[in-house]
Amino acid sequence: MNLIAESKSPLRDAWNKLKEEKPTLRIRDCAQELGVSEAELLATTVGEYTTRLDGDWTKLIARLPELGRVMSLTRNEACVLEHKGPFQKIELLGPPSHRMATVIGPIETRVFFAAWKFGFAVRLQTPRGLQQSIQIFDEAGNAVTKIFLLEAGPGNKAGSNQEAFEKLVADFTAATQPTEVAISAVHEAPTQPMADVDKAALLTEWEHMNDTHDFFGMLRKHRVNRLDAVLLADGKFSHRIEKTALKGMLESAATNHLPIMVFAGNRGTIQIHQGKIQNIRVMDNWLNILDPDFNMHLREDLVDSVWVVKKPTADGVVTAIEAFDKNKEMIVQFFGLRKPGIPELEKWRELVASLPLA
Repeated sequence: MNLIAESKSPLRDAWNKLKEEKPTLRIRDCAQELGVSEAELLATTVGEYTTRLDGDWTKLIARLPELGRVMSLTRNEACVLEHKGPFQKIELLGPPSHRMATVIGPIETRVFFAAWKFGFAVRLQTPRGLQQSIQIFDEAGNAVTKIFLLEAGPGNKAGSNQEAFEKLVADFTAATQPTEVAISAVHEAPTQPMADVDKAALLTEWEHMNDTHDFFGMLRKHRVNRLDAVLLADGKFSHRIEKTALKGMLESAATNHLPIMVFAGNRGTIQIHQGKIQNIRVMDNWLNILDPDFNMHLREDLVDSVWVVKKPTADGVVTAIEAFDKNKEMIVQFFGLRKPGIPELEKWRELVASLPLA
């Protein structure tokens, strides 16, 4: 049997060998060590404990409230957000080519379906029991989002709806179940070198923003990388702070019961936390928020720079803390909790102003 498995899937054989050598490695880390994507590795388990999913992803996300209380996980290379709760209000927006969704409730996300390429349902036996999930990946095989079923929890917290999960998987099971995926490179809109950006025009448009969402359009219009724009605005709308300020900011927000917002994700999904935080812990390179229904895990060693970024709006200036990696990719954003039509919390501004400059 082993010879047959090896001849059919050399990748699976290599993964099995790696797991024997390093049994604690997660699938994402195994994929990196083997030089493949996570989706390629997971596909080798199709027919064993994994099912390929296919169909209209907008219809799949509309069905997620049926699952009841789940854990939603969204991540990038350096930051993971995890929320426990039900999917509630889901709204689809935009034309088919740029379809997106907003999810509001205990689990809050912004979904960009252009990056939803591969889907799987996973039923994996682990030392802690059966782990069941729906996992979505982009065209490069990178995880976009994962939704895990939960057992009933303390305080009469309900578990996930197993019957709804089985029906959802059955309704979206792909007609064929190949054990390989054809990944492709991600093509991002090109940006121009920072030296070629019209700085004066950029800052003038920045000054006249009415909404934080105008920022994305401004970056596209000027074909400027986000971090490059922040650098160009240094001293006017931005300034750099120490990387260690992130821990101090979170600890202060927790101690003073200051509600904050946390945004982190990838091309396909941005997950958002809104509210007070409680338990801040550092473990090795990870800066963590470990609350009952919300976890954040941030790789501090992958944070290259941290900036305070200010955006004018109709409700006054909105102040963000933005962390970037060495590839100029934004890792995570923090804000004081606010709603449209309501000015930013003064206590948040005071906290940000107290953070050490880099």
